[in-house]
Amino acid sequence: MNADRVGILVMMCGLPGSGKTTVARELERSMPGLRLCPDEWIESLLALPHDIAERDRLRTPVEAIQWETAKRALTLGANVILENGFWSRKERSRYRCEAEALGARVEICYLNVELEKLWARVSARNASLPAGTFAVSRAELEEWWALFEPPDEDELRGGSERESSV
Repeated sequence: MNADRVGILVMMCGLPGSGKTTVARELERSMPGLRLCPDEWIESLLALPHDIAERDRLRTPVEAIQWETAKRALTLGANVILENGFWSRKERSRYRCEAEALGARVEICYLNVELEKLWARVSARNASLPAGTFAVSRAELEEWWALFEPPDEDELRGGSERESSV
């Protein structure tokens, strides 16, 4: 590990359309840091871009590979920005504990956006999908909204109080 500098893990927390990639790209330049976006890697692996089953199947192994890469970078003193979305407290807690065990500092960048604004953004994005993104239906977004566990104040204080309402 780089004794002079400990890496920072930034976990981008939010649903599709919340602005995770936009903010992560800004952080990538300003920190600077290694930005890892599962959707970008998954897109490059898909034979058929609209194969939702394969997209969903690839998510877990891609996120696992990116996390191993992130942990190595953190031990080398690099900053890492993960765009996983971190929808559950359990997932955020696991990543935080593992990163802190490596000596890294952890920040949660929570992008708190209301459902209707998310849908407006996702609808616009669906009309001309940028590279590394996938179409999202209203039904999917509503299902994910119901599953999402926003971080509470204690969680945000446990790392950084960086919160955005992009």
